[in-house]
Amino acid sequence: MKKIFLLAASALMSLSLSSQQKELTLESVLDGTFSASGAGSITPLSDGEHYLTSEGGKLILKHSFKTGAVTDTILNLNNVRGERLFMFDGFILSPNEETILLQTNTRRIYRRSFTADYYIFTIRNNKIDPLTDGGPVQVPSFSPDGHNIAFVRDNNIFIIKMLFGNAEVQVTKDGEIGKIRNGIPDWAYEEEFMMTRAYEFSADSRMLAWIKFDETGVDSYNLPFFLTRTERDAYSQTLLTDRQQQYPTAGAANSKVSVQSFDIKSSVIRDMDLKLDSTGYIPRIKFVENDDNNLFIFTLNRRQNRMEIYSANPRSTLCTLILREEDDRYIDEQAYTGARFYGDSFILQSERDGHNHLYLYNLHGQLKRQITKGDFDVLAVHGYNAKSGTVYYESNESGMYDCAVWKIDSKGKKTRLTQEKGTSHAQFSTGCKYFINSWSDMATPTVVTIMTEAGKILSTIESNADVSLSASACGLIHKETFSFTTDGGTTLYGWMIKPFNADESHPCPLILYQYSGPGSNEVLNEWGVGFYPGGAFEALLAKNGYAVAVVDGRGTGRRGSDFKKQTYKHLGVMESEDQVAAAKYLGSLPYIDADRIAIWGWSYGGYNTLMSMSEGTPVFKCGVAVAPVTDWRYYDAPYTERFMQQPKENADGYHDASAIDRVNRLHGKLLIVHGLDDDNVFFSNTASYIEALINAGVDFDMQVYPGKNHSITGYSTRKHLFNRILRFFRENL
Repeated sequence: MKKIFLLAASALMSLSLSSQQKELTLESVLDGTFSASGAGSITPLSDGEHYLTSEGGKLILKHSFKTGAVTDTILNLNNVRGERLFMFDGFILSPNEETILLQTNTRRIYRRSFTADYYIFTIRNNKIDPLTDGGPVQVPSFSPDGHNIAFVRDNNIFIIKMLFGNAEVQVTKDGEIGKIRNGIPDWAYEEEFMMTRAYEFSADSRMLAWIKFDETGVDSYNLPFFLTRTERDAYSQTLLTDRQQQYPTAGAANSKVSVQSFDIKSSVIRDMDLKLDSTGYIPRIKFVENDDNNLFIFTLNRRQNRMEIYSANPRSTLCTLILREEDDRYIDEQAYTGARFYGDSFILQSERDGHNHLYLYNLHGQLKRQITKGDFDVLAVHGYNAKSGTVYYESNESGMYDCAVWKIDSKGKKTRLTQEKGTSHAQFSTGCKYFINSWSDMATPTVVTIMTEAGKILSTIESNADVSLSASACGLIHKETFSFTTDGGTTLYGWMIKPFNADESHPCPLILYQYSGPGSNEVLNEWGVGFYPGGAFEALLAKNGYAVAVVDGRGTGRRGSDFKKQTYKHLGVMESEDQVAAAKYLGSLPYIDADRIAIWGWSYGGYNTLMSMSEGTPVFKCGVAVAPVTDWRYYDAPYTERFMQQPKENADGYHDASAIDRVNRLHGKLLIVHGLDDDNVFFSNTASYIEALINAGVDFDMQVYPGKNHSITGYSTRKHLFNRILRFFRENL
């Protein structure tokens, strides 16, 4: 890969030297100029030699894994029979590879969930038919034999029987908005357990199992939604409407969950006899591939420091505990999101030895072997060859802030498959004979290659030469890495972009950007570092005369579980101390003006901005907090209690972690920003904080965005927001 990229870089350099230098602007930062194309979403085919992609919402193309070349056109919307579609938003291939579900008219609900209209495309006869006439649906999925399609509509599960003329069968009838959800998670599960579909087909396609969510005891909140002028006219002068959202705050009631099964032939619904505490969670269910009567159910206690895995019989309803995982602090999400099943075995990720590693179990929960060991963290697992015992995975064992693709055999012999320093992410073929590798580093936009499982590069399918040229033409500034040791003896790592004229005779102001949340990282050797890819926004700040630095403090990831979990029960305390320490260290450098240092962040980063500015050390002249949590008693229960326990169990910790409770120590000018339709961090967080500021007689600046959620999206909105931030820094630094 290195040789290929150097040749491309040489050609780009000659091009950039002959081209006119372009100006780096906020518009070029926001419009995707520096966003590199990756491999995109691919669908590997069962032959292990090909994969599918979509193009332009009109084509589905078949590619060779050896070359990346298109070998066939599976779908062309201009040449189909039946329903005529203008375009599609996504597709799902059936397991038997005979039919494809086409997703259209997608309408977002929350971060991951959406409804859409779906159509069935039959490859053999090149024909499109509607999936259902009942309206938009959620999370459709094929049965393993490809003959049934399940989906959720209005909180109820339905099945389309394709062998019976696409007959539609309603499985559940008790689903009701705001009360009962069948097969789809509530907001908290979607956000914090990263799931959108909560049902599974059995391997023989005869049974369906799902998680049932009872939301009747969960507190409901009204989210105001302010209409645009066009919408207001359509609503006959109505200026404001709202919508309700169930949202369990820390210490309050969560949804009650249970697991049910449905016998597709007999239409019998059964309740699994699961011994789960009424306050517990079910973050995953999974049918075993080669055992029709084995449903794995993952459970967590409310404190999330004990995970149990049950083997359930969907017909007898008997649930047998096969594995228990416990932690003195909390179980990381990778334990259930990263579990993978392969025939008669499964791979579990665990931090039991101090780092996230892989463990191989049989289906009775008996440990066969620990797969990986060492002073590094596994970041993803991609495949397992049962015959050779080889496991394919990603880890940072080649460098703390790097990510490489590896394989390890049954005897523990490891082979590094990607050799470049930086970050590699793989998408493997069926059988793991090939993989598509997306590689980048801090200075290099993503290069996508096709590689063999031995690590040989077969072809380059995306070099992102245009992004490299734009970065060169606009003069994106080189990022310098650094480290320092705090007064408490902790070594922290960061990266920095400096203005061209920064030296002892021209000390410049400094802006710290951070996120700081548990297990997160902003210091990574990849093109995506910074708020926008390539560090483009940070480069724009540097162009305007600011040095910009990013430091990962205590509680962040890739340094083992003890480093990550030391913030347990005291969120925000160590994180803010470390940003203060970073400001003090960087302020001691001769080219930094220690009297002109700012900090900013979004979400957890916005929270830690407030915490850092009120840590007690007056080191920040100003700061910007976007969409911040201001008191963990206002945030959702699954996330908050994972790191803080319940308020009644950790009252002192909640007090110490509250930005509101330390508002009297706030030092520096503050700009606080929030979207009024934020369904993640409710605006009440900011409202309560500014009330505390007012009561304390503290002046502040504020910017709100009507109708905008946690991400405050939209080109015009983002342009307004970042112009506001730039103006604030200009006025105060």
